[in-house]
Parts: sequence; structure tokens; C-alpha cells
Amino acid sequence: MRLGIGIAVLAVVSTGAIAVAQMDHSGHGSDMDRDLHGQMAATDASVLREPGQGAFAALSEVVRVLEADPETDWSRVDLAGLRLHLVDMDRLDTHAVVSDEELPNGIVATATGDAETVATLRRMVPAHAAHLARDDRWAVTASETAESVVLQVTSEDPAVVARIHGLGFFGLMASQDHHRAHHLMMARGEEAHRH
Repeated sequence: MRLGIGIAVLAVVSTGAIAVAQMDHSGHGSDMDRDLHGQMAATDASVLREPGQGAFAALSEVVRVLEADPETDWSRVDLAGLRLHLVDMDRLDTHAVVSDEELPNGIVATATGDAETVATLRRMVPAHAAHLARDDRWAVTASETAESVVLQVTSEDPAVVARIHGLGFFGLMASQDHHRAHHLMMARGEEAHRH
């Protein structure tokens, strides 16, 4: 009986918290015009906001942008390819087993996992390392072994080294915000690195 009451109380509290979270407009001023709020949401229809994880949300957002663009060449659209990439992003984030070894000037991160995860790492880490290497504040290399992928990022600047240490493997893989543009290029069937 007590367990049933506890579950009922938890359900009521959770429902209330969800309702409050959904209704929270604390960032809006009391004088914000409702029509203006709707216009603000609609004016930026060509900009992606979903960077990855949440594959359905990312696909939905891409579809919205493609449908809003009269120049979309539907014969080239490749949402299946984008979906596979989003699955890779999820697998990297949730299945990779990573050991970060801090160096005095950066890190060496060794990432591994089951066969599918290692295949994902081989597709994603070298491609993302190429993006990281465009930042001249650090040096980046990616290499493969039989069962892992190794990412090394180093710098001579102590402030950048602290940033590298703080980011670690997963932070480095999420940095250099090119993901949204890359996802849109993939969806449109344009040439984009396939990682």
C-alpha cells in the first residue's frame, strides 16, 4: 500500500515538474508580444539548432529546413545517409570506451569498443581530427590500431593545454561547431566528409 502511495505521489510531482518546465517562459519579458514571439521563432527557419544526439529531432529539423527551401533538389536528398551518421554519433558517445592520458602538453586518447563501435570510431575520429587540425592553436593526429583509434592533441600554449585537458576525448569530438552545417550538406546530398 505504501509503495502504491509513494508511486502515486511521485507521478503527481513528476507531472507537475514537467508542466512547469513546459510552461517556463522566464526568459521572456512581461511586455513581450505573443505575435512577435511567433515571428521570432519563424524568421530563422533556415538555421539548424540541433547539433546531433536526438537523431529524430535532428532529422525533423533538417526536413523542416529542406521543405522551407524552394531550391532543395529532392533528387539528391539523402536522409538515410544522415540517419546512419547520427547513429554513428550516438554509438561514439554512448558505446566508446576511452582512456585519456594527460601529457604535459595535451592528451593521447585511446578509444575502443565492440566491432561496430571500432568501425564507427574509424569513420568519425580521423574526419573530426581533420576539422580540429584547422585550429592552429594545437597539433592534432589520429591513428588506428587493430582494435582502437588514437587521437592526440597537443599545444605549446599552457592555456590551450588546460583547455585540451578539460575537453578530453569527448569534448574534443564535440568541439569545432561544424556539425549542423555538415548534417545539412549530407541531407542535401552535397559533398561532405562522411564520418
